[in-house]
Amino acid sequence: PQGIGSPSVYHAVIVIFLEFFAWGLLTAPTLVVLHETFPKHTFLMNGLIQGVKGLLSFLSAPLIGALSDVWGRKSFLLLTVFFTCAPIPLMKISPWWYFAVISVSGVFAVTFSVVFAYVADITQEHERSMAYGLVSATFAASLVTSPAIGAYLGRVYGDSLVVVLATAIALLDICFILVAVPESLPEKMRPASWGAPISWEQADPFASLKKVGQDSIVLLICITVFLSYLPEAGQYSSFFLYLRQIMGFSSESVAAFIAVLGILSIIAQTIVLSLLMRSIGNKNTILLGLGFQILQLAWYGFGSEPWMMWAAGAVAAMSSITFPAVSALVSRTADADQQGVVQGMITGIRGLCNGLGPALYGFIFYIFHVELNELPMPESPSGGSVITQYHLQQNSIIPGPPFLFGACSVLLALLVALFIPEHTNLNVRSSNWKKHCGSHGHPHSPQAPGEAKEPLLQDTNV
Repeated sequence: PQGIGSPSVYHAVIVIFLEFFAWGLLTAPTLVVLHETFPKHTFLMNGLIQGVKGLLSFLSAPLIGALSDVWGRKSFLLLTVFFTCAPIPLMKISPWWYFAVISVSGVFAVTFSVVFAYVADITQEHERSMAYGLVSATFAASLVTSPAIGAYLGRVYGDSLVVVLATAIALLDICFILVAVPESLPEKMRPASWGAPISWEQADPFASLKKVGQDSIVLLICITVFLSYLPEAGQYSSFFLYLRQIMGFSSESVAAFIAVLGILSIIAQTIVLSLLMRSIGNKNTILLGLGFQILQLAWYGFGSEPWMMWAAGAVAAMSSITFPAVSALVSRTADADQQGVVQGMITGIRGLCNGLGPALYGFIFYIFHVELNELPMPESPSGGSVITQYHLQQNSIIPGPPFLFGACSVLLALLVALFIPEHTNLNVRSSNWKKHCGSHGHPHSPQAPGEAKEPLLQDTNV
């Protein structure tokens, strides 16, 4: 196959790192350009742009995934990275075209889907979770480092240099795919021509969502994911703009906030998550993560000082354990031959939230008239004057209304999650579980429900 060496996870990791490092460099310049382009309805337009992008990604992800199953991964890695990074040079050429192309680029902004398929092609089933974790950790690492670098370069040399550097890194990523990345899909699985048909069922973005109601346990899990990830997606789209414009953070402070939050999240999703899964179990870990998320969103909503944002950010890192714990619970719920289907449902719901969440947050900001008359340029992260001016203009005791709405949504998710059974796999995979226990020589009699141990943690393969 074309490329350097045989297909490996490291090829996928480098592709992800370069793409999101390029975008991370533009964090601070994008916030400034966004407000300068839409000075009257900044949050609303930001929500609409990110919402259109998310919905297009949700609609196109199954089609691109199905096409890559037929025609190979490399060409679609090239396609998704090229169109995802296409808006970058337009930031300084034409801001209006920049945001328009960002919206439309959602059709191809599904690099993660193709990368996960690439990893699945070249790993055994027992290696896959670790490989996915490596890809996700690389994504987090790129966002930890790049915003701080972009903010520093922008302050010293100007935003134009940052845009040029981000464009160069995006081109480097494209060249790396062309030259170094080998095709992962075996030749025998690809048809002779590019005219091979695919079925509508493969390309239907709602196919996985239609199956949600067929199992009550899966339905509860999916509702929990929807109610908890909807505010998370909205928060991610607007929070850095909120820090910059409403809370008076400088570009360097926003970059430092992202870095600290990213590092704490990596620690929470590795060391802390492992300890919690072993000590309090899968379901209780999910409930604890949702509890942290409620506290974090409420703190963001009522916080009016920069130190409150930093404190709530530490809580936000702990709330990041929720989705890995949900994924583990889902893997226990489904049979081995249903893992892809059930995980696909969760991914589809998250894709839907990526479209609805930003638009919802932008609309709530608009309803509560959280807008700015001018672009504040604080020299320090304290930003007291900006915040005081904001409160005098708004006469509101709630600085961040969308975050309080998000806290209510996550509270509903917590109530739904209470009804998820702890040991769901016993009904689905009872025969396999008994066989597993017998093969390892555990002669003990069946335990009472209160004494049952975590099957996930007893399974040596996992």
